[in-house]
Amino acid sequence: MASKTPKPPADETQRLLTQLAHVPHKLFTAPFRQQYAALCFRAADAEGGFEVLTITSRRSGRWVIPKGSPMKDRKPHEVAAIEAWEEAGIRGTVRKRPVGRYTYLKPLDQLDVVPYIVDVFQIHVTGTEGTYKEKGERLLEWVPIAEAARRVREPELKSLLLGFKPRKSLKS
Repeated sequence: MASKTPKPPADETQRLLTQLAHVPHKLFTAPFRQQYAALCFRAADAEGGFEVLTITSRRSGRWVIPKGSPMKDRKPHEVAAIEAWEEAGIRGTVRKRPVGRYTYLKPLDQLDVVPYIVDVFQIHVTGTEGTYKEKGERLLEWVPIAEAARRVREPELKSLLLGFKPRKSLKS
């Protein structure tokens, strides 16, 4: 059963653009911080259709995919798998090479934003667990790829989702 999509505050986009207008150099001089994301998918029908997982962010409630920052002694695809587990209880087979990347601006506070680049790794979901680190802190919904693209805010992530075709090989 689908729940209502939470709406971010009406002025959130305007606030972010206003912040950026005051610090445009951040886009060109500030170093991008790195994150790794999990594009979790599962079969939806016998004809090869699939659906992807969308979750809400803890702070704003907007729709995103699981992601997090680099971890010491962990490879990027391992970080994506850990984030999928911690944020949504997902277990699955992770592809070792990213299927794409996107950028976004993360507001740190009312006066500062930081640019991020996110490498995205596909995870073919083999199971879910009812108990995980962030249970109860987010909404989770499995949706068709077009709906996932409609939900997320970042234009590059929208494009990545719309062009996503699960890849079989875990090595490439």
